[in-house]
Amino acid sequence: MSNHTYKKIEIVGSSEISSDNAIENAIAKASKSLKNLRWFEVVENRGLIGDNSKISYWQVTVKIGFTMED
Repeated sequence: MSNHTYKKIEIVGSSEISSDNAIENAIAKASKSLKNLRWFEVVENRGLIGDNSKISYWQVTVKIGFTMED
């Protein structure tokens, strides 16, 4: 196994569907500009309560780790 150096960023994904979908959106967006994504960690979960007293929007803060290139 080779030695790796990792970098970690923090981003916020959002979704009208679910918190899982918000995470997936964040990772999909990050993968467009970053390579070698390896893991994620959920830091914060929050949502907007709509007029009908139901969750209408999710925001999830995630830290994403990726290996740095040589």
